[in-house]
Amino acid sequence: MHIHILGICGTFMGSLAVLAKQLGHKVTGSDQAVYPPMSTQLEAQGIELMNGYSPENLNTTPDLVVIGNAMSRGNAEVEAVLDKGLPYTSGPEWLSRYVLQDRWTLAVSGTHGKTTTSTMLAWILEYAGMSPGFLIGGVPQNFEASARLGETPFFVVEADEYDSAFFDKRSKFVHYRPRTLIMNNLEFDHADIFADLAAIQTQFHHLIRTVPSTGLIIAPKGVESLDQVLEKGCWSDVQTISTEQGDWNYQLTSEDGSVFSVEIQNEEATVNWSMTGLHNVLNGVAAMAAARHVGVKASLAAEALSNFSGVKRRLELLGDIKGVKVYDDFAHHPTAIETTLDGLRKQVGNETIIALIEPRSNTMKMGVHQNTLLASAEEADQVVWANLATDGSMDWLSDMTDKASDKHQSGRSVEQMIELVNGRLQSNIEGNAAARQHVVIMSNGGFSGIHQKLISALKEGT
Repeated sequence: MHIHILGICGTFMGSLAVLAKQLGHKVTGSDQAVYPPMSTQLEAQGIELMNGYSPENLNTTPDLVVIGNAMSRGNAEVEAVLDKGLPYTSGPEWLSRYVLQDRWTLAVSGTHGKTTTSTMLAWILEYAGMSPGFLIGGVPQNFEASARLGETPFFVVEADEYDSAFFDKRSKFVHYRPRTLIMNNLEFDHADIFADLAAIQTQFHHLIRTVPSTGLIIAPKGVESLDQVLEKGCWSDVQTISTEQGDWNYQLTSEDGSVFSVEIQNEEATVNWSMTGLHNVLNGVAAMAAARHVGVKASLAAEALSNFSGVKRRLELLGDIKGVKVYDDFAHHPTAIETTLDGLRKQVGNETIIALIEPRSNTMKMGVHQNTLLASAEEADQVVWANLATDGSMDWLSDMTDKASDKHQSGRSVEQMIELVNGRLQSNIEGNAAARQHVVIMSNGGFSGIHQKLISALKEGT
């Protein structure tokens, strides 16, 4: 079968392309942003890429077109698919029909931590010799790719609540029909498609309706937004995570979360790993709970997590220049900013933390979270917010920082942002060579290449 994918360079659609190729299909695809690393990964798989959307991309007449959720009516190639009457489907529907059918699907949902928890779960199963399939919306350090078919019935999928396609406004995850479901957390997000939290909760309850009675739902105890979803109706077993009142109880051995213990029924285990932050502890315990549902003992899961290498762009250390550590973090929501900086603070103590933050998600750019943004970065010593919009749509951000304390500033370009922090970094380097400093660059996009530009500036000492 010849499958053509619109929006192939997105993380989810690119991963679908890899799976389709592994199934033996001829795969082609088009995107308006064909560039590394996704383009090189796909080309290495023998997948033909077309730069830009055009009816001519369909001249070979594919047997099936898979349309990404970034595509909309008016797109030239979408219009050609409809005009030609070509068979088409959404990415989640294709995954459900051609990959997840007859598999034991372990799905990871939630506003935060989906990528990290999915990677942890896939790694635990891999470490246990179960060779799972997986599709993860990021680049897992313990694997060579973000997707694979696997060699057993088990398949781990990052279950996103965003919509499926322009013709299917249901959340992606309702297509997956998991037997094991993690619900990490639930907050308001995606203001471009959801009117309020209740609208997202409705989609989460649709997901719960697809879990069989013999399945398992895993959730933190006492999270009101999730409890409200479960109260709408639940037909499966539920296991909760807590410090002492849940089915899975955890205790921090170190304040930064780098060592913690877990107890479930008569099993006890300790995780000593490279991760930090309470949010990652909760991610890890949820992954252990899901793995136990398919037969992995807590002790073996803890051993696996102690050998977990993390996920790219999740507080990923990019370099250490003259005592300045530069990190890349995929922050898309105030809670993600807060938990990441809190975990780092507990790890580094009184050392200097500087945050460069780009509010880039549609919800963030709309200013929906502006009342909580400043507080989310409280653990940083200096914060520079990126106001990179040239149309004035994010001037609320500059107004916000103007009214805030001196530690909050905004920059109109990455060059200006680097200038605002580099002077402080250089003076600290010169004043005390032993002082440790940490710069966390937070964005769910490329941030105009600020990472390497800052590293170059630090190396040059300018």
